[in-house]
Amino acid sequence: MAQRSVSIKDIARAAGVSPSTVSRALHGHPRISQATADRIRHLAQEMGYTPSLPARSLVTKDTATIGMIITHAADPFLARLVLGVEDAARSHGYSVFLSSSYRDPRREEAVLRSFYERRVSGVVVTGSQIDDGYLELCRRYPLPVVLTNCRTYPYSVLTDNRSGAEQAVEHLVQLGHRRIAYAASKLASRANRDRMAGYQAVLERHGIPFERDLILDGDGTLAGGARVGRRFLALHPRPTAIFCFNDVMAMGVLHTLIEAGLRIPQDCSVVGFDDLEWAAYYCPPLTTVHQPGYRLGHQAMQMLFRLIEGQEDVRAEILPARLVVRRTTGPVGTPTQT
Repeated sequence: MAQRSVSIKDIARAAGVSPSTVSRALHGHPRISQATADRIRHLAQEMGYTPSLPARSLVTKDTATIGMIITHAADPFLARLVLGVEDAARSHGYSVFLSSSYRDPRREEAVLRSFYERRVSGVVVTGSQIDDGYLELCRRYPLPVVLTNCRTYPYSVLTDNRSGAEQAVEHLVQLGHRRIAYAASKLASRANRDRMAGYQAVLERHGIPFERDLILDGDGTLAGGARVGRRFLALHPRPTAIFCFNDVMAMGVLHTLIEAGLRIPQDCSVVGFDDLEWAAYYCPPLTTVHQPGYRLGHQAMQMLFRLIEGQEDVRAEILPARLVVRRTTGPVGTPTQT
């Protein structure tokens, strides 16, 4: 007769603790003392225990899985954010399932429903098109949900987008720029609104008139940045600087301006936002606002674990942004007219 495999319940009986304590100890949960965890792991090894995810789910009602909804995998900023989520999840013994919303609120809700049906332990959402609508959705699909970069949702970890934008535009003003364009992203409404507010605040502080014609709508992509660059070149008089919603658009803008014969930064200063890894290696290296993507993901996951554990005093967290000055910004010069 085949020998019955050892279960978490067997180890719990031998250790004199609950099955959920055994499960947490075997997966390195921080709330289990080191002495208890060592004793349980030693017992598990002695008894020949082999982990089983389905068994764990039945005993603890916890599937040890996290759902993560992202906009789309092609967004380079998300790489560090996802890594932060995965590292924090793995340190607690959890796996992460990824799915894309493609900035479609109906698809985003469908993914949430799918995660709920699969009994994930909680969900992290980035680039949400639903935002504080999750307060209602979580009554329909009772799951702990953490968002990134949503000021109006109570369980959110966000970058201080307004402060980051203010630092960028203040830097340009201090270099002598007075006619500054903003390459916006209509697809990222909340972050775009915060960065626009920072842009406008600096102009107002220095008595620089706000000009609606200098807001050039893009979509956050390289191609969108190139289109913005062409519109920028057609402005008369041409601005001496442009602050871009993200690094990807900034690179599209730079490509178009350089192709048109402009010198960077002598003819035009360009600032991005995100501080992607390749921003430092672009030619010329891009001045940008550093957004702590890895920490954003890691802290979102830590917040989600507090919700999973039933902690009540969980509040939104704002992470600082900081300007990184490189070689795409400089004092106002005599622009080359093309």
